[in-house]
Amino acid sequence: MNFETISENRSFGGTQGVYRHKSEATGTDMTFAVYLPPAARYGKVPVLWYLSGLTCTHENAMTKAGAQEWASEYGIALIFPDTSPRGEGVANDEAYDLGQGAGFYVDATQEPWAPHFKMWHYVTHELPELVFTNFPLDRDAQGITGHSMGGHGALTIAMTLPERYKSVSAFSPIAHPSESDWGRKQLTAYLGNDKSAWAKHDATLLMRDKGYPGEILIDQGAADQFLELLKPEALAHAMAERRQPGEFRMQQGYDHSYFFVQTFMAEHVRWHAERLG
Repeated sequence: MNFETISENRSFGGTQGVYRHKSEATGTDMTFAVYLPPAARYGKVPVLWYLSGLTCTHENAMTKAGAQEWASEYGIALIFPDTSPRGEGVANDEAYDLGQGAGFYVDATQEPWAPHFKMWHYVTHELPELVFTNFPLDRDAQGITGHSMGGHGALTIAMTLPERYKSVSAFSPIAHPSESDWGRKQLTAYLGNDKSAWAKHDATLLMRDKGYPGEILIDQGAADQFLELLKPEALAHAMAERRQPGEFRMQQGYDHSYFFVQTFMAEHVRWHAERLG
């Protein structure tokens, strides 16, 4: 559970830290960021996990999402993991949407990805143990959100582990990867050709099968340049068919960028704060 402090900066009365540790899950060094609000000086605080999208690291949302201001106001810690293992000897691909920066929050079973690409285990087991051991965080008050590939990860993780994540939201999630080029390629590479192994990593299929016991908030830009790859209509239909409580909002004029994420971040942090107490 040892880790190295890379940086710590004052932010909205709290502390934005960046840290590195040796991961047993991935067999590599992994970097992650934690924002602690001022309230963390007085006791344990609720936790909001933020999972980033394709090509991102821990840094993208940390610097672009504008979440610290609202996390400070509502007394919530933020955790920003990386999106994949990295480094010498880690498999990669020339395409931006496979390999390093594109872990898809799955545990790979296929070569050459299997030795290092264990992002499901890393995000749901190893990193939580590290942060709850070393930071003043309330293990019983966890929410999860994310953008694009990270929205896919947040939804699939929350629906699989609903007893752990008391709140869930997403920005422009990859909603039906089994039927998208942002999904079929990666799930085949990481998990093989057996589509039954893909189902627990597809938010639309999970929604049809089990849903989520609480409310879900999803924001999707109506002018998103990747709508054909994200397939939000599939998840929206699955939510309607299941009578899933929550909101699926198409935001007129917004694209896939962090300008979109930043615009609605305050509402998402407030959404989680209300459900995490």
